[in-house]
Amino acid sequence: MPALAKNYTVIAPDLRGLGDSSKPLTGYDGKTVAEDIHQLVSQLGFKRIFLVGHDIGSFVAYSYAAAHPSEVKKLVIMDVPPAGFFPPGRPPFWWVLFHQTPDLPEALVQGKEIIYLSWFYHNFAYNPAAITQADINEYVSHYSAPGGMHAGFEYYRAFPQDVIQNQNYSKTKLTMPVLAVGGENSAVGGPNITMSSVVYGMKILAQNVQGIIVPNSGHWIPEERPDFVIKLLDNFFGGITIKTSK
Repeated sequence: MPALAKNYTVIAPDLRGLGDSSKPLTGYDGKTVAEDIHQLVSQLGFKRIFLVGHDIGSFVAYSYAAAHPSEVKKLVIMDVPPAGFFPPGRPPFWWVLFHQTPDLPEALVQGKEIIYLSWFYHNFAYNPAAITQADINEYVSHYSAPGGMHAGFEYYRAFPQDVIQNQNYSKTKLTMPVLAVGGENSAVGGPNITMSSVVYGMKILAQNVQGIIVPNSGHWIPEERPDFVIKLLDNFFGGITIKTSK
């Protein structure tokens, strides 16, 4: 963030239910959360923005760009395509099904948040040391707060609603330049891939897509390859041509 802030005004809000944001019981679909962010951006006085989303943040970023296309100069989607636009034939991930189960995940994980969350931070990384124990402790302190894990699970429970919303949005392809970024060794995008899931999905949803596979990175691309990501974003926002993946 500090490196990007040298050249840009960087807004990195805690999404609804996450971090220090309030934790309502509902409203975790991409369209609703995107409107949260759009209202924030508007209140801050910005008319047109560069927009970046990673993981479920990609659902929010895509919804924002689809609902307000004239206000997004360029869009970056990292490692997870919008719901409903994964490559066909891929079985659902176990954690998605678990997180979508009503109430049970909250009951089983309560008091064990650090064990549960650490599994994802360690196993989804190609470079596990990129997310330090201090980082994990910070995440756990928020997720273990009242309503924290419930909010996290609610993002997954909103997937069916996201799919319907995205199918409606997809009738009009995005026209702004899009950078689709996947980790070479991502457990989400698939290990050792030539076209990641996010590149596949965004080529369906947008007209002008550049696909990038980040070498030596798992799912946590910004944490695992921060220098690479800073250069990537700076080049993309500055209009420099980027070598694309196949």
